[in-house]
Amino acid sequence: MIVLVGFMGAGKSTVGRRLSVELGLPFSDLDDVIESRLHRTVREIFAVDGEAAFRRAEHETLASLLTGPDKVLAVGGGAAEHAGSQQLLRAAQVVYLQVGYDEALRRVGGDAGRPMLARPDLADVYQRRLAAYESVATLTVPTAGRGTAAVCADALAGLARLSRASYPH
Repeated sequence: MIVLVGFMGAGKSTVGRRLSVELGLPFSDLDDVIESRLHRTVREIFAVDGEAAFRRAEHETLASLLTGPDKVLAVGGGAAEHAGSQQLLRAAQVVYLQVGYDEALRRVGGDAGRPMLARPDLADVYQRRLAAYESVATLTVPTAGRGTAAVCADALAGLARLSRASYPH
C-alpha cells in the first residue's frame, strides 16, 4: 500500500495515477471513494454536514481502504490532521508530496469543487498541516516546478531505497 499525502495542489491524484501504472497497482482517490459511498460530493458534505462530519467519513473510509488489497491511494489534504487517521497512516508507506503554498494555489486555481479554498485562514491551515504531513511521511518528495514524471521517479527511487533498508540481504 502506497499512500500519498500533501496539501491540495501537491499532485497526489496525478502522481498517484502514474505510480499505480508503474507499480501495476490499482489507484484510488480517497475523496472519490467517499463521494461514491455517500452519494454526495465533498463540497455537498462540507456545506450540509460540515467539515467535522466529512473528517469522520474520511477517517472511516481510510481505515477500510488501508485494510484492503494493495493499491496507490491519494488522500485529501486534511486527512493527516485527524489523530485517528495519523495513527493509520503511520502504519503505511506514506509519500509526502511537498508543495509551497503559492504554487499549490496556482495549481488549483479557482476550483469550485474545493471547499477549503473558501476558508479565509487557508494560509494558516497550510502552515499547520505541514507538521502533520511530515509526522506521517515515510518519504518526502518535493514537487515545486517539477513534472509528474520526475516526481514519480523520485518517489519510486525513494520507495525502493526504503524497501532495501527494511529487508537487507
